[in-house]
Amino acid sequence: MAGNKRLNEIVILVRGAGEMATGVVHRLASCHFKICMTEGPHPLAIRREVAFSEAIFDGEKEVEGIAAKRAESPDHIWEIWRGGKVPVLVDPQAKIKDFLKPDVLIDAILAKRNLGTKITDAPLVIGLGPGFCVGKDVHRVIETNRGHNLGRIIAAGQAELNTGIPGSIAGYTEERVIRAPIDGRLILLRNIGDSVKADETVGKIGETDVRSKISGVIRGLLRDGAEVWRGMKMGDVDPRGTRVHCYTISDKARTISGGVLQAILEHFSA
Repeated sequence: MAGNKRLNEIVILVRGAGEMATGVVHRLASCHFKICMTEGPHPLAIRREVAFSEAIFDGEKEVEGIAAKRAESPDHIWEIWRGGKVPVLVDPQAKIKDFLKPDVLIDAILAKRNLGTKITDAPLVIGLGPGFCVGKDVHRVIETNRGHNLGRIIAAGQAELNTGIPGSIAGYTEERVIRAPIDGRLILLRNIGDSVKADETVGKIGETDVRSKISGVIRGLLRDGAEVWRGMKMGDVDPRGTRVHCYTISDKARTISGGVLQAILEHFSA
């Protein structure tokens, strides 16, 4: 495997540290791969309780028993690995790849377009969702659209196109998304894990109320003080109302992570 490397010797670089990237890294870290994540300086993760990007703000973030820690420099990465944690580096262009020379690079930004990942970045390059073409941008794509093919490994072609419609939960799609009504700075009045009623105010942007369209539990919400623009997704209400779901990795992220793990094992065991 990978030139007779053990799993804990295979270096994986993950671009992005949001919810889906965290789900992938959680599974890979549980399998003892050596992983480093990169993020921008001001992450905008919605599901913050299950996003390692929070380590950029708070220094560390733990999700279901796996901890990530902000790396202050490339040299700090090895110290974090020795401590049994996942380093998260502010490096939006993933320039650290030239230093780490990873065996695997995973683009988990979920930007719906390629933001600079190249098929030459590592011996195995994997892209999550639309925006990547197998053989041109990456070696493998993992399907991220909810439905029959979620988590499928794509060995030729591309993922399904972005529909722009959030996945259905208990019959709700766009209704469960909280969007900014105007541009400005978000002031939170409620937080992740809180129960809300339809039309209840969860925050303010200036003098304008930000309201939930449906009843449920707030599963995701931007950080207090975030700068937002009109129409921007800034929260997510789960109509099932199960509070524990706010603090655990989603079924979607777990399914996608399984596809990533399989793609890695298939490649290095061939």
